[in-house]
Amino acid sequence: MTKKNSNAAGIVLLAKQSGLTSYSSLHAVKKALGTSKVGHTGTLDSFAQGLLVVCVGNLTRLSSHITAFNKTYEAVIEFGKETDTLDPTGEVIKTAELPDLQSLLKSLDQFTGAIEQTPPAFSALHVDGKRASDLIRSGQEVELEKRVVHVFSKKICELKFEDGDSVTFPEDNEDEFKAFDFSEYSDLLTKKVHYARIRFEVSKGTYIRSLARDIGSSCSSAAFLDGLLRTKISCFDLKNAAGIELLKPFTIDSVLQNLNSVPKSENFDIIVEEVKNKIVSMTPEIAEQCGMKAVILSKDNEKYFYNGCPLKQKMFSAVFKDAKYSVFLEDGTFAGVIRFENNRIYYEYVIPRNKSE
Repeated sequence: MTKKNSNAAGIVLLAKQSGLTSYSSLHAVKKALGTSKVGHTGTLDSFAQGLLVVCVGNLTRLSSHITAFNKTYEAVIEFGKETDTLDPTGEVIKTAELPDLQSLLKSLDQFTGAIEQTPPAFSALHVDGKRASDLIRSGQEVELEKRVVHVFSKKICELKFEDGDSVTFPEDNEDEFKAFDFSEYSDLLTKKVHYARIRFEVSKGTYIRSLARDIGSSCSSAAFLDGLLRTKISCFDLKNAAGIELLKPFTIDSVLQNLNSVPKSENFDIIVEEVKNKIVSMTPEIAEQCGMKAVILSKDNEKYFYNGCPLKQKMFSAVFKDAKYSVFLEDGTFAGVIRFENNRIYYEYVIPRNKSE
């Protein structure tokens, strides 16, 4: 491990492949940058694929900020069945008639704005200090409390019907959630829907598996996820991620064809090389997208900041209001995060200087 790599700090956008856990997906980042100090900002289930925002080195302190962002997903939902895990790895526990398209459209109208959602029993949420999924597998019953989450936007992208016919709906390059008039597809409204690919923008803590289950139930059917693709976490976009070219096209047919596929071993080395080229440093633009306005610490006050001395407003180029702020030196180096509260400035954390500085 080189000194340069061991001191690596930055943000990596990583395209997780289906069939890998979020944790194992980080191995490529660790190898590429020569560090074990990495953390992702929101787990994807092993069957899911898509964007992981990975914080490296001292920037792992930012993980909690990024985890709180809104997220965009595409979900392939299968109707007529429900599994115990609400995904393709589980056992079928319920069957029902397929819904027609008109029923599905009415159901989706109910899933807008603030909704109550019960998380999946097979999840990493803790009950009495243990993971709910571990308790379920040990034979115990688990009852998770409902939580309020938000569905900000949704759009049906593709449908596959009981008779095998399918339709893919037009996209708008400027608005990925732009609604279209289903009256143009009136001949489809009575057809039975077997699969639907739906795009959602949701708040932190929203389980798309639960959303699929609840949509199925609300249109008098049953449903679970066959595939899930995370495309955005706030301003961070999957299209800029290392390994994006290794992901298969996300359509209903491709998801069904690759349910049991295993990532190729040679993909690991490809991702390692891409990570080396795609790690980015913290910038004022990224910080502000993380919800923390950037302020500049004057050069004369750097030693006071790094020595933990009391902070004063005159040290920074800002008019403060109650909020968290990202601190940058005059040369653009990210120095840490501070908090202004009750007319005082507090340290949140300080990014140590590199030993070479």
